[in-house]
Amino acid sequence: MRAAPFLLASALAVTLAPHDAGAQPAAGPAAPEARRAQLDRLLDALPNAPDEDIAAAVAAQIRNLWAQAASPAVTLLLERGRRNLRSEAAADAVEDFDAALVLQPDCVQAWLLRAQALAETGDFAAAMRDLRQVLTLEPRHFTALAVLSGLQEQLGDTEDALRSMQEAVAIYPRMPGAEERLRKLYQAAHGQGI
Repeated sequence: MRAAPFLLASALAVTLAPHDAGAQPAAGPAAPEARRAQLDRLLDALPNAPDEDIAAAVAAQIRNLWAQAASPAVTLLLERGRRNLRSEAAADAVEDFDAALVLQPDCVQAWLLRAQALAETGDFAAAMRDLRQVLTLEPRHFTALAVLSGLQEQLGDTEDALRSMQEAVAIYPRMPGAEERLRKLYQAAHGQGI
């Protein structure tokens, strides 16, 4: 059973896209704190974005900040892993993300990407553990919640899939495709429309 329904495929496309390499974090010890403060401001603003375009721009800035948290060596491993995933070499990608996590165990992008690679190999239990680790490190990681929802649905747990997607939408209400996804999950879980 392969994991590529709606949100797995769309979330994978977002996380496989290279991040803005020109937007590097500031040097010095204040960089993580400044990045965290900026991330918190953007995550607080995301639910109030007035339209889809602004919401998408804010979400892109958030994803870029998550990517910037990786060290240069980890960034190289993540890029190699992304290439392997795009080449349908998920097992090789898992190795790349494993190496990234040895170097930087608090890197949410490495956990997320490894979860997606593990799902591609069919190891859904390990993928779900990695997604839960992402959410431990960054509870408002809307992409991880959406991917978790997709895995839960694929495993037949529509109630939890609905809950995870509702959590993702609470953070990112204008997430593309989310309204239709919620409607389908609600109908699958409760046998009726919203």
